[in-house]
Amino acid sequence: MTKRDYYEILSVERTATGDEIKSSYRKLAMKYHPDRNPGNHEAEEMFKECAEAYEVLSDPTKRQRYDQFGHQGVSGGPGGFSGFTDMNDIFSHFGDIFGGGGGGSIFDEFFGGGRNQGRRRQGSGSRGSDLKINLKLTLEEIADGVEKTIKVKKFKTCDTCKGSGAKGESGYAKCTHCNGTGEVRQVSRSIFGQFVNVTMCNVCNGEGRVVKERCGDCHGEGRVKTEAEIKVNIPSGVSEGNYIPLEGQGNAGLRGGPAGDLFIHLEEEAHSIFVREEDDIYYELELSIIDAAIGADVIVPTLKGKAKLKIDAGTQPGSILKMSGKGIQRLHSDRRGDQLVRVNVHIPTKLSGKEKDILRELAKSENFKPNGKKKSEKGFFKKVFSE
Repeated sequence: MTKRDYYEILSVERTATGDEIKSSYRKLAMKYHPDRNPGNHEAEEMFKECAEAYEVLSDPTKRQRYDQFGHQGVSGGPGGFSGFTDMNDIFSHFGDIFGGGGGGSIFDEFFGGGRNQGRRRQGSGSRGSDLKINLKLTLEEIADGVEKTIKVKKFKTCDTCKGSGAKGESGYAKCTHCNGTGEVRQVSRSIFGQFVNVTMCNVCNGEGRVVKERCGDCHGEGRVKTEAEIKVNIPSGVSEGNYIPLEGQGNAGLRGGPAGDLFIHLEEEAHSIFVREEDDIYYELELSIIDAAIGADVIVPTLKGKAKLKIDAGTQPGSILKMSGKGIQRLHSDRRGDQLVRVNVHIPTKLSGKEKDILRELAKSENFKPNGKKKSEKGFFKKVFSE
């Protein structure tokens, strides 16, 4: 089934600001919220669809990829839409929208918090930072796509402590703040009576234990420096300034925290003979006056080697000849652009006496007289004989 446009789902323009996107999502989320539509499967699907659109459009990086590549740029691949398996995933992911009665359960304002404040966080460390590298590509590589191996200096998870930062199991101690439960319970009262609000322990971050003795290899950080070789597939048709996101290939997080992402910024190397214009490429062909006049089959370079090009008799200077399908394969498509050949007719500047005599004879023919030329333009023979 074809996915709907994310901007259409949230009823916003493609130029909408982050605040406008958030405001629209909040209204739609309240409209389709399961607590307001019990047993309504259609409303539940709309709620999930809005959440998916908001996850992408609220993230500047994902939004940029979506604007460039559409759904393919953010679905199923690294750094794309993460997907939600149930309602709790959505409530947990968008706590800023649903927490504290701001569009979550309509009873939250009485119960004092969102649904999942007591859910444990996996790992007590912080997320690793994102990395960005520049990668230059030739026009030939862009035309058909290419697999590249890149070297990246980054932090990786410590093999000794597996990212915990502790010196084995004996390096841990029970968290005294939560007494090892990873949760802190608070009793609150409302008009409905007394309720227990369970939140994650902010000392051990839900782990129930803290590091007592640090790992000797990573000094308690849970990560070490390394240089990694990473293979990346570059699709055909990418452009200067595009990014290839690789989820989880950035710096490893501190003490078991999730890794950041790696963003590959693409740069296009200038070509010696071709000029790119979107999916088409342009080539300047120097043609002799004879071949332009009587026609010829000439050999021209293409991105995939040499190819034959037919020159019709009477081809004029400045003519554009099209070689269909000899350009760049369009991004996420089977269609290829064209190679457009601009004809430059070479006019000789040094002629022998015999050559001039031959041209004088030809000049007597009506076929060699300019037709419809501007008075200010010099004909070929006038230029030759003025030397």
